[in-house]
Amino acid sequence: MPQLNIVLVEPQIPQNTGNIARTCAATGARLHLVGPMGFTVDDRKLKRAGLDYWHLLDITYYEGLDDFFARNSGPFYYFTTKAKNRYTDVVYPDGAYLVFGREDAGLPESLLVKNPASCVRLPMRGEARSLNLSNTVAVGVYEALRQWDFPALQNAGRLREYDWD
Repeated sequence: MPQLNIVLVEPQIPQNTGNIARTCAATGARLHLVGPMGFTVDDRKLKRAGLDYWHLLDITYYEGLDDFFARNSGPFYYFTTKAKNRYTDVVYPDGAYLVFGREDAGLPESLLVKNPASCVRLPMRGEARSLNLSNTVAVGVYEALRQWDFPALQNAGRLREYDWD
């Protein structure tokens, strides 16, 4: 099964990280949390947002970006409002790392300027500053999974009180 990696660099809002953790649990994506974070991993708001999915997660913690890059080799795709390329213009390979920055500042521009071909954005109106981090992560995750034909995911649901037939 192809492996997708979600990287949050210095996340600040526990509810966003909890929602993203739930997305990772539901899709089998690995979650990488790069510090320093604006909360602790035992934060009640973080756990509530992730509900009962924590046992399904594969999470790795890092002290900072240097630690993260020393332990991972990519390929990396940097999601940023500053990018020239759209997230749909990329063919995401097995083992891809989708990297997202802080809710209030994004990724460091020093990182982005060194990797322009790997920077991607979600198109939006010019008047809008950005989308919510957890929504952006979900869009990126499902684009990669769509390209891979949703491996190992349940593709059909069931009604509780009725049959589809």
